[in-house]
Amino acid sequence: MNKILLFLGLLSFSANAQYWQQKTDYKMSIDMDVTTYQYKGNQEITYKNNSPETLTKVYYHLYNNAFQPGSAMDVKIQNMKDPDHRVMVNVGTEEAPVNKSRISLLTPEEQGYLKVISLTQGGKALDYHVEGTILEVELAKPLKSGRKTRLKMKFEGQVPLQVRRSGRNNKEGVALSMTQWYPKLAAYDDEGWHANPYLGAEFYADWGDYEIDITIDKAYTIGGSGYLQNPNEVGHGYEDSAKKLKQKVVDGKITWEFKAPNVHDFSWAADADYKHLKHKVANGPEVHFLYKKSLSEAKKESWEKLPKVMDELFSFYKEQVGAYPYKQYTVVQGGDGGMEYAMCTLITGDREYRSLVGVVAHELAHSWFQFLLASNETKHAWLDEGFTTYISTVIENLLFNDEKDAFKKMYASYAKLVSYGIEQPLTTHGDAFDYNYGYGVSSYNKGALFLHQLEYVIGKEALKNTLRNYFKEFSFKHPKPEDFIRIAEKNSGMELDWYLNFWIETTATIDYEVFAPLTNTITLHRKGKMPMPIELTITYTDDSQEEFYIPLDIMRGEKKQKATVLRDWSWIKPTYSFTATKSIKKIEIDKNHRMADVNVENNVWSQK
Repeated sequence: MNKILLFLGLLSFSANAQYWQQKTDYKMSIDMDVTTYQYKGNQEITYKNNSPETLTKVYYHLYNNAFQPGSAMDVKIQNMKDPDHRVMVNVGTEEAPVNKSRISLLTPEEQGYLKVISLTQGGKALDYHVEGTILEVELAKPLKSGRKTRLKMKFEGQVPLQVRRSGRNNKEGVALSMTQWYPKLAAYDDEGWHANPYLGAEFYADWGDYEIDITIDKAYTIGGSGYLQNPNEVGHGYEDSAKKLKQKVVDGKITWEFKAPNVHDFSWAADADYKHLKHKVANGPEVHFLYKKSLSEAKKESWEKLPKVMDELFSFYKEQVGAYPYKQYTVVQGGDGGMEYAMCTLITGDREYRSLVGVVAHELAHSWFQFLLASNETKHAWLDEGFTTYISTVIENLLFNDEKDAFKKMYASYAKLVSYGIEQPLTTHGDAFDYNYGYGVSSYNKGALFLHQLEYVIGKEALKNTLRNYFKEFSFKHPKPEDFIRIAEKNSGMELDWYLNFWIETTATIDYEVFAPLTNTITLHRKGKMPMPIELTITYTDDSQEEFYIPLDIMRGEKKQKATVLRDWSWIKPTYSFTATKSIKKIEIDKNHRMADVNVENNVWSQK
């Protein structure tokens, strides 16, 4: 018996030992010149190689380099069939518009860059090569499995005129939106290096502990990632009122000291016109709000209502997914729309209340699905954007008691994408979608419908347990789609690989129709290639109704429901028949419209 237990223990250890992830700790200090928008930085990275392999190279992202005419990002924008409107500008007239990439028009003073001044490993200078937004580095000493190394860099940067996400002087006048602003080690996992050129899409990185010092003009207020370590030296509404403010000003500047434990990014924004509010969420973090004092009174009132909303959002996400593990979260006016970052979000803030709540609800939800679960969203954007859209839509509907069904709109937008004939599988890399529209509808809406429709397949309680257990098991572990579907299988008692395959890995559509019954014999037809379990409602000529449930054979199970359960429908067979006990007045497939059936008109037959 003891030998058997020992053997099982070794098996368990072996299985756990297969999973690994790198550890990347950052110490950085920068000195920002708010007149030239240039900064000088010192960086020290302690890199722990937890992989089973010896590394001879490392790669860094130099995101700012994307904001230069002729960059890969600029070329993509110019060749995209429907580029994001935020990155385009009309240089012609209203009568004769000429749209150009905003990046292509940046002057040298407006461009962004990150320049490496020196780079060493253990005091030895390293050979490196810059290829657009990627820095390729040959290590002086190979990094063996289980070992650490220190990489020290001096660098210089220039903040680009705000085009996409990061930059200076955005359309609402925010001075600095500092996202993707530092040389950042590329992620390395069981699939190898992820040193993708930055084209303006999504991100993927390893976790680490960050210590960041930012020296900047004393008039500027900063908000962003991490815990401020010296609040009484910087003031700006962060200080402890019980202690004396001792602002340390040197040459008109102060230094903000931050620590952010176990995160995979660090972002911040700064402006001399920020209003700073803070609020302690009940049984949750302290939330900071920074917005422009120049906003209209009505828009400022909207910001002042946010603290109460944050209580509801944090409570809902905790109950539906899991607890937020950090002690701080910040909502900052900046950027070019809404974009999530570690422990914070940057949003455009000149918004009506409903819009403001909507963008905050969405970006906050990313804290769970991107910054705690942190799947590789460059490859699986739907696993983050879709799940975030799903959960934030649910809470928005609750907050505003919407009569409109937001999910109904998502089903309609998905059907429209299908009708255009431009849909691509959700396995398509985020940078490789042919259409910006196709990427958006697929990653956000079709990704959200993955969960909304999964509830139809496995049931509401099973879906809720799936989300909670997915978060519990894979927080801080970079899960993949297969990891989620295995959790769903365990919580539903069904096989669900078919659902992942058809909905995510293909563009197969769902289309079921009802044939006119022959006497009391009902025949259903699967016209689309994607099979599904079927909920069927029959109204008899005596006006009584009966609910039927037809499981799909490859599910190897069925969800809990009150309907009459019929025999399984083989996924390979296009038709299915059975005989009702009474004469029939009406037959309806999925009367609650929980399937993404691309043609609901043929889902109903009625006696004429």
